[in-house]
Amino acid sequence: TLTTLNLAQNQIGASGAQHLADGLRHNKTLTTLCLKSNQIGDVGAQHLANALRDNTTLITLSLEFNQIGDVGAQHLADALQHNATLTTLNFASNGIREVVAAQHFADALRHNTVIVILSSTIPYLYF
Repeated sequence: TLTTLNLAQNQIGASGAQHLADGLRHNKTLTTLCLKSNQIGDVGAQHLANALRDNTTLITLSLEFNQIGDVGAQHLADALQHNATLTTLNFASNGIREVVAAQHFADALRHNTVIVILSSTIPYLYF
């Protein structure tokens, strides 16, 4: 049974992220997914965020260096409010710059009691 999938540096882009998200909605065994450096962008982040709302097994998600901007970050933050299994999310070194993205994550963390590690390089987001 596959529990860990490392697809780092494969240039999957937004369309690849959409296919992965479709799979994540139904997957019951994957606990760790590394998508570091895949040019996912805001659209891909939105697909993954939508999948996180339904997925109940993923514990660790790595999204560093994916050109995710403020819009994608907001989708991910909103998804955290509905996900009760993800404990580690790493989205460091993306293009997140706005205060509003930090506010979305702050709101998400008020509702999400299971996230333990949230790694980011968002200005204005301090723990």
